[in-house]
Order: sequence, then C-alpha cells, then structure tokens
Amino acid sequence: MPFQFNFQETISAFVILFAVIDIVGSIPVILTLKEKTHDCIHAGKAALYSLITFLLFLFMGNIILALFNVDISSFAVAGALVVFVVGVEMTFGVEIFKFDGPDGSATLVPLVFPLIAGAASFTTLLSLRAEYNLLNILIALFFNIVVIYLVIRYVHVIERIFGKVGIYILRKFSGIVLLAIAVKLFTSNLAILLDSLHK
Repeated sequence: MPFQFNFQETISAFVILFAVIDIVGSIPVILTLKEKTHDCIHAGKAALYSLITFLLFLFMGNIILALFNVDISSFAVAGALVVFVVGVEMTFGVEIFKFDGPDGSATLVPLVFPLIAGAASFTTLLSLRAEYNLLNILIALFFNIVVIYLVIRYVHVIERIFGKVGIYILRKFSGIVLLAIAVKLFTSNLAILLDSLHK
C-alpha cells in the first residue's frame, strides 16, 4: 500500500495510541521512579527508546516474537506481571522492584517497557497496521512520542500544578488502575494460552 496521507486516519490513530499508551496516567509512576532512582529518568532517552521499540514492533513485531518462539499472548502475560508489580508498589507503598542496574536503566525498564511500550501498545500497532495507511500511523506515533517527551520532561511542573496531595491521590488511583490492567491482560491472555494447549 503506497503512502497516502489522510487527516482523519491520522487523528484517529493518534487518539487510539494516546489512550492505550496513557502517558498522562503514568505520571505518578514517573514521579515514583524519579524518587527511587535519584532523578535519573531521562525524557530524551525515554522518548527515543519508545520510538525505536514501537518502530521495531510495527515493522518486525511478528518476526521478532516468532524468532524466540513466543506468541503475543505469552508476551502480554509477561508484561502483565511487570505491570502488576509496579501497581502493587504504588498502591501499597512497598518496594519490590529493585533498581540495581546502571544509571538511567529505569528509563528502559519499567518505564519504556512495559509501561509505555507494552503488550497493549504492540497489539494496537499491529491492529492499526492492518486497517490504516502506514504513513498515517507513523505520523500519529511521532506526535505521541512528542507528548511522551513533554510529559516526562516537565513532570515536576505537572506535580506542582496538582500539588503533593493531588499526586498522592493520583498515585494510589493509578496503582489500582495498573493492577486492574495487569489482571485483565493476564486473565484474557492466559485463557488464550490455555485454550491453545487443548488444541
């Protein structure tokens, strides 16, 4: 299919990706990671890593998973477990995820994967690829990356606007939402995996 710009498709793809990525809902997670890792979450790197990850999966997702003999359901279950751990930390105020990697490693895990570029985002990209022109998907993806950069870069400005009480409430609420998302991802994809074993 040749590149063909369509404004409506681009807007639609942007809104769908924005809703699935939910970078605004990840603000409490970003703040928590910044506190735990002594402010070594890099907006530029997070945006770049996210873009590379999205592009790789957009063009080679099925090939990469097949290379490791992993299907999308198994991938989603693994991502759900990581999201569940982050949700537990935020909701109950406990520390499970140990940041023992080099400086800035938390930018990649768990921020870029699985929170920004996770199983839901990947499956959405594959679905969009089947329905929309590639050019419109790429434009929508680029503008989502810009939003991701701006939110991470100015997260402390957003924190000042909401206030510490507002961020605390948002953190607890987001933790519960992450738990719900993890449970939904886990159960729905586990059912698919179990069903495939019986065939």
